[in-house]
Amino acid sequence: MKIGVLTTLYPSASFPFEGIFAERRWRCMLESGHEVRVVHPLPRTTWPLAFGNWAKWAALPASEERLGISIEYPRYWHLPRFPRGNARRLADAGCQRLLSGTELDVVVCDYAWPASAAAPRLRELNLACVVSGRGSDILQVAGEAGLGAELRQYLSAAGHWCAVSQDLLNSMDELGGGRGCLVPNGVDVERFSPGDRSAARAALHLPQELPFVLVVGHLIPRKDPLLALRSFLAGAPSNAQLFFVGRGPMEGELLREVERLGAQAQVSLIGEAKPERLVDWYRAADCLLLTSTREGRPNVVLEALACGLPVLATDAGGTGELLEGLSGTLAKSRSADELGDMLRKLLNNPPGSEALRERVLPLSWAASTQALERCLQVAVDARRGQREQVQRGEL
Repeated sequence: MKIGVLTTLYPSASFPFEGIFAERRWRCMLESGHEVRVVHPLPRTTWPLAFGNWAKWAALPASEERLGISIEYPRYWHLPRFPRGNARRLADAGCQRLLSGTELDVVVCDYAWPASAAAPRLRELNLACVVSGRGSDILQVAGEAGLGAELRQYLSAAGHWCAVSQDLLNSMDELGGGRGCLVPNGVDVERFSPGDRSAARAALHLPQELPFVLVVGHLIPRKDPLLALRSFLAGAPSNAQLFFVGRGPMEGELLREVERLGAQAQVSLIGEAKPERLVDWYRAADCLLLTSTREGRPNVVLEALACGLPVLATDAGGTGELLEGLSGTLAKSRSADELGDMLRKLLNNPPGSEALRERVLPLSWAASTQALERCLQVAVDARRGQREQVQRGEL
């Protein structure tokens, strides 16, 4: 298949850790013999915002190549606080670039909002379109962002969609009025595997004897790092260490809370880590703690389990699908005291690492790629059948 990917979530020279799982998905499709083009429209504004993300976006070239895939960066005008118009302008810029190259079999809107705004235009052109849901691009957009009507329209126009968890797929099915495909993310079980804890701690220059808890992810409200901090302090031993791996807008607030609680000696913010270094963190830790309010199917849980690392998580979205049946690992409450109690029990009596790893061994990238191929082929066949009906004058 000749696949065009319209996205706002993909690694780049300016944002090398953004959407690594999306890059892996399309690398697998490329390695399976498909042609893949990625178009990632970038915002520009009339304001002189030459700082932060705006400066990083401006610094990106018109295109670059990563791991054999071409990523193109057309620009579109972005007006703060006008999400509907911004989505349409992004979609217009993306469609114009996608349609200027070789003829495509299918376009994947690989982060449902705002990329799915391209679906009505693609339908007019009778080009197969699949909307791919990841998590907040469906749940937050249709929820507190108040854009459910628009998202419903775009899913209906596409006619085909997929999601990384059953929980998320159910939400998309309800919005779109149909049935989509489950296409879970895979996990690299060769890279993420159990290893020697002492060696991992030595590589990270960490003390060998202290228990430590790991939090991996963006420091953003829906990940609720403040709850992770309070839960750790409520339940972990007094000599335990808490490490946050990731960055985000809540970093300053989190540091202030650490200071207010007098926990500077126990808590460290590490920043972002490359996948090859992240493996050491999983192997060195005693537990992964995830306190999200909303999730698709979290890659950090997949990676931790593949490394044999126990996980304690709040019951958000597809997280429960990964931890189902593991006693004491899925919290129904968002109480720091209750989470702390579960954390203490999990640290004292962790499940076996091999049993944890066995849960995710079937969730390979090869299986994920095959599921995506089937999903895209259904959309391509359906659109081809419609084109043939039009040619015969039946539509």
